[in-house]
Amino acid sequence: MQIVLFDGYCNLCSSTVKFILRKSSSARFCFIPLQSETGKYLMKRLGIVTNGNDSVVYVKDNYYFIRSDAILHILKDIGKGWQIFYYCLIIVPSFVRDPIYNLVARLRYRLWGKRETCLLPDKKK
Repeated sequence: MQIVLFDGYCNLCSSTVKFILRKSSSARFCFIPLQSETGKYLMKRLGIVTNGNDSVVYVKDNYYFIRSDAILHILKDIGKGWQIFYYCLIIVPSFVRDPIYNLVARLRYRLWGKRETCLLPDKKK
């Protein structure tokens, strides 16, 4: 099972979850808000330390990816042509990609807004 841990209050993150659901088989991915008890438990169990809820985490086959690596691996696993972004951008080192990711993460509430309630994706959509 592939697990995506995301900021459930972030509009950008919530839109990304909806995008993944539209573009892939919803049975393929499990979405868990970082703020949930399950999200906190998984982060602790995996030994992942981040600055709050500013990092997407992708867990697959007993490995995990964070920040830009997580986004690229999700795109790869969506398939349907989206993996081209993975193959084009994975060659860019993460020390170049992650500062861009961190900038977007830092500005995400200001640019895309914040939800009043945590998103819990509907698996039927």
